[in-house]
Amino acid sequence: MRQNIIAGNWKMNLDFNQATELVKEILDKQKESDVLTIIAPPYTHLKSIKDMLGQTDIRLAAQNCHHQESGAYTGEISVKMLKSVGVDYVILGHSERREFFNEDSLAISYKVSKVLENGLIPIYCCGETLEERNEAQHFHIIEKQIKQGLFQLNELELNDCLIAYEPVWAIGTGETASPDQAQEMHAFIRKTIANEYNEIIANNISILYGGSVKPSNAVELFNCPDIDGGLIGGASLQVDQFIELTQSF
Repeated sequence: MRQNIIAGNWKMNLDFNQATELVKEILDKQKESDVLTIIAPPYTHLKSIKDMLGQTDIRLAAQNCHHQESGAYTGEISVKMLKSVGVDYVILGHSERREFFNEDSLAISYKVSKVLENGLIPIYCCGETLEERNEAQHFHIIEKQIKQGLFQLNELELNDCLIAYEPVWAIGTGETASPDQAQEMHAFIRKTIANEYNEIIANNISILYGGSVKPSNAVELFNCPDIDGGLIGGASLQVDQFIELTQSF
């Protein structure tokens, strides 16, 4: 079911002490809200932060996983391991994983299926580069990423997914897609899903915007009819900004 969501992706930031201090501040300053709040710390902090969150409404996400249940994959983390420490969501296909670790949508599709198989919820990321947008390839790129990464799923499985649209040219650059640009792509993603499945599935899935969202632009972005929240990078490390974003709907 579609809902408003703020998901904080901490990336490779904050040592253990810094991370626990940030969580304490978030818990102290959190306000009553019907917005679903998710935080995605590094792997090493997940269990301790889950214990800190306790019975609060804040949910825990991992930033990646491996597609196999177990085995000789040195340095990797399985979904079963993540589930065992209380993780609820897994971010998959982030542009930095695609760019720096050569992950493609087909490989990510196996991770999506494994996450769902274990009862967790994937946050599937898609997005185009500046070059692809300038060459008017952005719709083609997004359609391809959605089809290759998600269309192996049946209707019930897809209904349990979240999608994050992140224009690569607006991540960590301070640039942001205009509300019109962001809304246009979110609507296109829904249309792509509706064409393959149906309007009900397309209209039920939450789609987040992930491109330098901050309090100064959040209200305008979140007022767009097809934008259901944000996948937040830098602002998720600043407690006051992060709390303000959860109040921006």
